[in-house]
Amino acid sequence: MRNGSYPYYDIADIVSIADMLETAARERPDFIAFRYRAGRDSVGEKTCREVLEDVRRVACWIGQTCGQGRHIAVIGENSYEWLLAFFGALGSGNVAVPVDKELPAGEVADMLREADVEIAMVSPTYADLTEGVDGLTVVSLKQLAKAEGEGWQGFALHHPDQDELACIFFTSGTSGRSKGVMLSHGNLASDVSGGARVFSPEGGAVLSVLPFHHAFGLVVTIMMGFHFRATIFINRSLKRLKEDMLLARPGIIPLVPLFVEVFYKQIQEGIRKSGKERTFRFGVRLSRLLLALGIDIRPRLFAPILEPFGGKLKYFISGGAYLDPFYIKAFRDIGVEIINGYGATECAPSLSINRNHHFRDGSVGQLMPGVEIRISPEGEVLARGPMVMQGYYKNPEETAKVLKDGWYATGDLGYMDADGFLFLTGRTKNLIILSNGENISPEELENDFNRDPGVNEALVYEQDGLIVAEIYPEEDYRRNEAYFNELKQKVNRGRPAYKQVARVVLREEDFVRNTTRKIVRYKNVPQKQA
Repeated sequence: MRNGSYPYYDIADIVSIADMLETAARERPDFIAFRYRAGRDSVGEKTCREVLEDVRRVACWIGQTCGQGRHIAVIGENSYEWLLAFFGALGSGNVAVPVDKELPAGEVADMLREADVEIAMVSPTYADLTEGVDGLTVVSLKQLAKAEGEGWQGFALHHPDQDELACIFFTSGTSGRSKGVMLSHGNLASDVSGGARVFSPEGGAVLSVLPFHHAFGLVVTIMMGFHFRATIFINRSLKRLKEDMLLARPGIIPLVPLFVEVFYKQIQEGIRKSGKERTFRFGVRLSRLLLALGIDIRPRLFAPILEPFGGKLKYFISGGAYLDPFYIKAFRDIGVEIINGYGATECAPSLSINRNHHFRDGSVGQLMPGVEIRISPEGEVLARGPMVMQGYYKNPEETAKVLKDGWYATGDLGYMDADGFLFLTGRTKNLIILSNGENISPEELENDFNRDPGVNEALVYEQDGLIVAEIYPEEDYRRNEAYFNELKQKVNRGRPAYKQVARVVLREEDFVRNTTRKIVRYKNVPQKQA
C-alpha cells in the first residue's frame, strides 16, 4: 500500500462558483453531475450542462424578482432544488444564507433577523419555520425549481470580485450561541480549488449525506465533489440511507466521525451475530500479511461486509470532529481508507487533509494549498490563508476575539510533526484545569470510553474537583453499573492519578446534539454554581 509524498492533481483552480459551473459545462457537458430520487422508484439525473442551464434559469428569475445584493435564506432537506436556490442566489449577485431546518422556529426567526434576510426559499415540508417573520418574502423551493426568468437563455451568471460576500453560514453552536460566518466568493473558490488538487475520487461516485446548511456538507461534499469530477448522489433523508447506499454504490462517503463509529459497531454486531468472529480475525491477519507483499485480497475477502454500503466503497472522508485512529485502522483492514481532514466553518471549511496515498494515522493531514499554520505559546492552532472568513456578520466583538492580523484562532490545541502533518490534542474551551494546575483534554478519556461496545457515547468533565465520565450506554448494556465501573478501571489503568476518572454517570437519554450529531457540550455539562 503506497504511502508517500506526490504532486498535486492537475485540476485548474476556479475563481468563483459561477466559474466552476461554467468550466464543467464546457469541458464535460454530458458527465452526470448529480443523481437523486425523483420519486419512490425513480432516479433523476443532471449533466453538467443541465446543471448550468438550471442555475442560469433560476438565477435570472431571482435577479428579475429580487434584485441584487439581498440576503436570501435557503431552508429545507438536502435536494437538487436546494442547490439550485443556493447557486442561483450567488449567480444572481445575492448573498445566500443556509439555515438549519431542524432548529425550532424561534431560533430560525432569530437567525433570519440577525442575517438581515429578506427572502427565504423554503421546502414545503418546513414552510412553518418562516411563518410570522415580519417583512420576509417566502418562495417555495418547489416553485423555484420551475421558475424561468424572462430571456434566461441569454442570461450571464454574476462573476464577482474575490472579496464580495457570497454567503453567511451559521456556526454549529456546540459551545455557545451560533454566529454568522461571512464567506466571500474567494473563500469558497480557494477551498474548492485546493480540495480538488489534493484528493482524487479515483472514479468513484460520492454519496452526499451531510446537511447542506453545514459548510462541510455543502462545500466539501457538493462543490469539491463537483469540481473534482465525481457523480454525486443526493441523500434526501437519513431514513433512506441504507437504500440509497445500495442505489448509489458510492466509492466515497463524506461524513462526521459519529457515522464511522456507528458503521463500525454495526459491522461488528453483524459479525458477532453470524458467529464468524474467528473467521473474520483470521481473514484480517491473512489480508494484512498479503498486503505487505503487495497483494490486496480485501475487496473479495470482505465483499459481504461492504455490500450493504453498495459494494464499491473505497473512502470515507471524515471531518467535523475528532476521529479515533482506532477506526482508521479497523476500516483499512476491510479495504476502506478513512481520509481524515480538519477545518472550521470560519475557514470555508478546510485547512488540512490526509491524501489518498499520503497519510499519517492520528493526524488531520497536511495543509491545504495556501494555508499557513502556526502554534501559539499556549498550544492553540492559528490559521491564515485565502479561505479564512471575513468575520462574523455584524459582530465585531466576537470577530476581534478570533481574528488578529489575519490569523484565525481555531480554539483547537495541536502540533505539527517534522513532515508537516497536523495533530490535534483537544479544545481550549474543553480543557479541564485542576486545582493543582494540571491540564487534561477530556477528548483523550472520551476516546477510550467510546471504543467500548457498551458505550454509545461518553462525555468527560470536571465536577467538584473530580473527573466525571457521563455515558449514554448501548441498549443491551443499560443499567449495568458493574460493567461500566470495570470499564472505568480499564480506562484508568496506567494513567497518572490526576488523569483518572473518579466517577461514572449513566444516562437514560441521549446527549443533546446539533443536527450534525455533535454533542452540544455546554448543554450537557453541569454548570458550576456562582
